[in-house]
Amino acid sequence: MKLNLGCGNDIKQNFVNLDIVDYGGNQVHDLNSFPYPFEDNTFDEVFASHVLEHLDSFHKTITELYRICKPNATIVVYVPFFLNTKYFGEPDHKIPFSIRSFDNYEFIGDRKLKFYEKWKLNHRTNYKGKAQFEVIVKRFITSHFIPLKWMDAVVNIEPVIYERFFAGIFSPEEVYFKLRVVK
Repeated sequence: MKLNLGCGNDIKQNFVNLDIVDYGGNQVHDLNSFPYPFEDNTFDEVFASHVLEHLDSFHKTITELYRICKPNATIVVYVPFFLNTKYFGEPDHKIPFSIRSFDNYEFIGDRKLKFYEKWKLNHRTNYKGKAQFEVIVKRFITSHFIPLKWMDAVVNIEPVIYERFFAGIFSPEEVYFKLRVVK
């Protein structure tokens, strides 16, 4: 089963479409109210496009998605980058997102870590929650304007460094994450 979280008007075939508003063809549930109306380990895939930034608690939402996902489920997330006008231009946005937003939930396992990854691991905030994910992909989307798409390759050479030193000069529009649920 697949979940389209915060579907809005984007009702997807072969998905459970869930939103706080009835758009016709979706289940209605307040996404800030937990638990969601699903059993543990229900979904193989979750698609969350431009919804997480509207919710009250990132930690509670991610923990709930973890609960309703099967082991090894995939979660695809699109969110506006916090320095972009796509974030500030919408008065209902509550949660800012950066390239490192899922770092505190990242499952390390036995993979070899680079120096900065070891430092990050030793200095991260630990919510002591159950939710753990393997971050398969995290990258910036600089623009949907075709002449600027080439910038994606540049900013994603090392997105953490780009965010730290250059994102205030040329701000990406979105952050894309692909996660694997680790249970």
